[in-house]
Amino acid sequence: MIERQQVRHYRFQTQQLGREHGTVADTAVLDLGVQDTGPDGALWALELRGVDTAGLGAAAEHHADLVWLWTLRGAPHCYRRSDAAAVAAAVAPWSEADASKRIFDASKPLKDAGIPVLDALDAVAGQMRAIVKEPMVKGEMSTRLHEAMPEPYQRYCRSCDAVHLYEMPFRLSAVRAGLELVPDTSPPVLQPMPGFTVAGEYPDRLDPVRAYLRLLGPATHKEVAEYVDAPVREVKARWPEDAVEVEVEGETRWMLEADVDALQGAEASGTRLLGPYDLFLQARDRSTLVADPAKAKALWPVLGRPGAVLVDGDVAGLWRPRKSGKRFTVAVEPWRDLEGPERKAVEAEAEKLAAFRGVALTGVDWAG
Repeated sequence: MIERQQVRHYRFQTQQLGREHGTVADTAVLDLGVQDTGPDGALWALELRGVDTAGLGAAAEHHADLVWLWTLRGAPHCYRRSDAAAVAAAVAPWSEADASKRIFDASKPLKDAGIPVLDALDAVAGQMRAIVKEPMVKGEMSTRLHEAMPEPYQRYCRSCDAVHLYEMPFRLSAVRAGLELVPDTSPPVLQPMPGFTVAGEYPDRLDPVRAYLRLLGPATHKEVAEYVDAPVREVKARWPEDAVEVEVEGETRWMLEADVDALQGAEASGTRLLGPYDLFLQARDRSTLVADPAKAKALWPVLGRPGAVLVDGDVAGLWRPRKSGKRFTVAVEPWRDLEGPERKAVEAEAEKLAAFRGVALTGVDWAG
């Protein structure tokens, strides 16, 4: 029988949140992709895992290290650039049914028109390749696609007061077209990856099912399916042969057999200010991380997520950045009494965050 705290400690350990030094090559979360949402996104997640990110991101001198792609759930994720072709293969829909689910309401008009969804994604990707020959803002590419694609691919967008492609086919087709996101651009800018072709196969470490079990296990079929945005039956059909059952407080879950010993002996030590979309917080079994429903609602609101204060593998509170002119503060809402050394560790992490953002820390505002 495994307790939830042991699961949290395993994830802390396997996601390398306790280490002080690391490289792009040896950072495990890059196998599944590091979501890049908000100012404290992918690069901050790498900093938390010991990677020196100075010169990464948009810095041209290190453009060969990382690549940003729209992948799982249509979200922007950061990967090793050397993995880009294999990642494109690994995140592709597994079947027509899977593709239909991943693009949500965009599938119905395509099906009504007799257009298979996988064919539609290839068609959009083909137009994207033809259109984008140099860095291009998303809005311009959307306009060009609107002119090129027939009606079943498009919808009326009330917020834009315009007709354009459905969003999910747009995003999921970009990586098939060999387009990467230029980091630190808003609105998004896409550009072609020179000589790119989708790989014919990919290593096990990039398989989203295996990577989820390794980094966010133990897990159920449903949790993995929710993360990938795939039907549960598709995930079950691709369930690793070396996945074994473990009991987590009475619930049957699975993890890779090679990781069982690490789960049983997992320990967690250290304090981190996790960004709102850090992989540690992306697990679909949220009650394993935060048992109290009210606290879970505060950590994962519909809009405006805060970050999490992680102390020795457990969520001990919330934090938010506050910037006003030249002042940068970190507002912290503890969920329990933090001892003096724990508070000092939080303040030290706030200093690291400020340095990461390139500003001076004015202070830490403690709630309560």
